[in-house]
Amino acid sequence: MREEGARGGLSVLNPPERWVAIAGVAVLSAIAVAGFAIAIYAAWLFHDMPDAGDLVDYRPPTATRAYAWDGTLIGEFSRERRIFVPYDNIPPQLAQAFLAAEDRNFFQHSGVDAMGLTRAMMRNVLNAARGKRLEGGSTITQQVAKNVLLTSDATVGRKLKEAILARRLEQTLNKEQILELYLNEIWLGYRSYGVGAAAYNYFGKSISDLSLAECAYLAALPKGPDNYHPIRRKANAIARRNWIIGQMADLGWVSRVDAEKAMKEDLKVQNAPSRAKYRDADFFVEEVRRRGLATLGQRLNEGGYYMRTTLDPDMQTAARVALMHGLEQYDRRHGWRGAWGHVTIAPGWEALAKKKTLPAERRDWQPAVVTESSNTNVRIQVAASGATGAIAGEDVAWARAGKGVPVVGDLIFVEPVENSGGYRLKQVPAVNGALVAMEPNSGRVLAMVGGYSFSLSNFNRSTQAMRQPGSAFKPLVYATALENGYTPASVVMDSAITLKGAAGADWTPENYNKKYYGALALRKGLELSRNAMTVRLAQGVGMSKIRDMAIKLGVVRDMEPVLAMALGAGETTPFKLTAAYASFVNGGRKVEPHLIELVQDREGKTIFRADKRDCPRCDSGFNGDESPRIAPGGAQMMDPITAYQITSMLQGVVQRGTATSVGVLGRPVGGKTGTTNEYRSAWFVGFTPQIVAGVFVGFDDNRSLGEGETGTVAAVPIFTEFMMEATKGLPKTEFKAPKNAKFVMVRGIREAFKPGTEPKVAVSAGAFRPADGPQPYQQVWPDGQPTGAPSPAAPPKKQDDMSGLY
Repeated sequence: MREEGARGGLSVLNPPERWVAIAGVAVLSAIAVAGFAIAIYAAWLFHDMPDAGDLVDYRPPTATRAYAWDGTLIGEFSRERRIFVPYDNIPPQLAQAFLAAEDRNFFQHSGVDAMGLTRAMMRNVLNAARGKRLEGGSTITQQVAKNVLLTSDATVGRKLKEAILARRLEQTLNKEQILELYLNEIWLGYRSYGVGAAAYNYFGKSISDLSLAECAYLAALPKGPDNYHPIRRKANAIARRNWIIGQMADLGWVSRVDAEKAMKEDLKVQNAPSRAKYRDADFFVEEVRRRGLATLGQRLNEGGYYMRTTLDPDMQTAARVALMHGLEQYDRRHGWRGAWGHVTIAPGWEALAKKKTLPAERRDWQPAVVTESSNTNVRIQVAASGATGAIAGEDVAWARAGKGVPVVGDLIFVEPVENSGGYRLKQVPAVNGALVAMEPNSGRVLAMVGGYSFSLSNFNRSTQAMRQPGSAFKPLVYATALENGYTPASVVMDSAITLKGAAGADWTPENYNKKYYGALALRKGLELSRNAMTVRLAQGVGMSKIRDMAIKLGVVRDMEPVLAMALGAGETTPFKLTAAYASFVNGGRKVEPHLIELVQDREGKTIFRADKRDCPRCDSGFNGDESPRIAPGGAQMMDPITAYQITSMLQGVVQRGTATSVGVLGRPVGGKTGTTNEYRSAWFVGFTPQIVAGVFVGFDDNRSLGEGETGTVAAVPIFTEFMMEATKGLPKTEFKAPKNAKFVMVRGIREAFKPGTEPKVAVSAGAFRPADGPQPYQQVWPDGQPTGAPSPAAPPKKQDDMSGLY
């Protein structure tokens, strides 16, 4: 019995021992399952772990910055507004401010700061109890890992990845490289990524010019730019800034005296981030952006390129001012169009008035409401300031002659009159226009204004508006004639002509004054812009040749070879036509008008250069020899003498023709007016030896400008105002004649001829019979009077020649 009992005791456990065994098995099973789950989770978590080694050559997306010819910053192109600053160029004080705010032990830890994490966890207990925002305890290395390689998801998995990547980063990059990445990558609000952009956007200065207080404020922003907004939450911003300054003093990085002084400073920032302080080149900058995108693609917005443009800021400002003033003058000639809104004057009317978009370029204009009104007196109240005053009497009369005097409650634009307390009545012109100026020898675009206001319409009428040039096209007709056997002594009939068209649709081009002067020299026909004569000349030369000339000079891509095109019935842009006129000034070469002179990448390597000319010896050291001679660029489109002949004739347009008011410039200048049928477009393209500029005026819907609004009236004053400023300081040089040109006095004017074509033999008057083709000059003026012209007793009135459709 004892043996049986002993054997039975071996097979049966006591109950406590059995539960211990079961519990052990369960724990081991749970550990196994947990380990397996952790292994699966880790495999899933880290299967797409980014490689920290990718950051060795990493550069964050940075803004491409565009500069004017003189170094003025005119614009930035970016996906993230960032200016990359190498570590060596970051002021130590700025770096220390960020270290004091974010990671004081940065140079001691190996990626994860255990002590810092512990302190953060202890503070979070209090923060949670008080309902405050929890602190993450992340080091700068961890923040780089998160910002560059990870997402911002608040998960345990992301924090684990962040810690692991931080350790790997510390093994891959040195501390300076990590801090460089951090200071250039971090989002700091105000459209700013990185300290370089933030310094410029908040304070309008380079990081090297920041004060201690400004450095500390930027270091306050990583915790949350909106929490420390310099305007909306200024008190919080100053408190956070001063705490950082105190931390810097505690760490011995700044003296107590400097810290206390910095804490007393006010926080002053720009009202809004600005891409560039120079604001007159919006049309130009946008055109640069479009062309940059066409060449570089999206790299333009992230490659951090240095882009030097051709813009001359002084000329650009002069162009904007002249075009806006000219369009406002046209608008004033055509009357007041009435108020742009009406309100009941009650509390809150200002909010409605402020919603109206003002031209950003007219910084002194203000929305206002009419508070008192009579036939001779109008008083207003300004919406923004509440100031009151009277509208100038001449403006009241102007309004009365238009839509009528504004009534009480009308919303209008006004401009304060300096030192008088009064206001001028203003309205945004309905008409629009363009002005483009370029250097004729190189094609550098010096100024470009594509409309009255970029803030109201960014459609660039200088490059995008296809319009008929009218008589501004005629110089190409005359140039083609001079290239094909005609000379300045040639004569063409200015007489009525009717051309048969299809289905009986006859065309009779007329001179504006309905008068015809008979046989005229080429110069006279161009100076007075005779339509019938130009059609006869085109008929004699052949429209196919004129079309080829227009295509060669880049005025059009293609053109129907019909005679109406000789009077400018085709379509082109002010940009293209102005570039064609440059060929007359530079000796017949076609220039490639360009806005971008040079592009360099972030390492300073030139990746684009507009000047394609070779200079074999330019890299050689100076040895006393003559400097290298660089041949002028551009293919030769016409004989240099032809180009000079046209230039001389277009000088005559200013001296005796349709643009005599340009003579106030007091220097050699030429140009040509243009007006299309029904006064739909007004043009003037003119030039000095240094600048060629084109002006276009017209409505966007191509309706008529109104009776008498010719190129002489609408466009020439804009050109003249611009050139008065643009040519200040430029020498008054003459147009350079080709060395092989032969000069002969023809009816009191010194004309240039190609060798062998100058007049040599006089022909008697009786031998002359009017003809459509070229005729010797002496045949037409045997006695000083052109055959077919009115008699000296009844000369044509000068105003008939100058007031027409040219």
